[in-house]
Amino acid sequence: MASTRTTLLFVVLLLFSIQGALTIRGQASLSIRLSVMNDLSNMTPETYSTSVLEGGVLLGALRRIQQTQPGFEFTVTEDPNYGLFLESVNGVAGREQDQTYWEILSENSGEYTQLDVGIGCYTPAENEHIVLRFSTWAK
Repeated sequence: MASTRTTLLFVVLLLFSIQGALTIRGQASLSIRLSVMNDLSNMTPETYSTSVLEGGVLLGALRRIQQTQPGFEFTVTEDPNYGLFLESVNGVAGREQDQTYWEILSENSGEYTQLDVGIGCYTPAENEHIVLRFSTWAK
């Protein structure tokens, strides 16, 4: 009886893992662009092309760029109440003492819109242009 339960459990787990693999392979991949800008220096903006699974979050796209594009790196911190915060991009980190941070924007026809959620929740659209802009909240 115990071996029957074990076998049944194994078959169920195998079916779930196969279903998960098929679902991921069957999902559409969306192309996006990502630009890194620094309002506080004369750094030339850098632009990267990548993709994200339909329904996937921006964090996945950033990780894909980090794995495939030499020179692109980022770090995040996790707040237990608010989730992931983009801490640094390409070695430049926001600092509370300097009142600096990485702003996450979506650009469309020259209009920039600040995202209302972070990289762990935002789901990019096909051909969207995401901008990571180093800025200050000091006025």
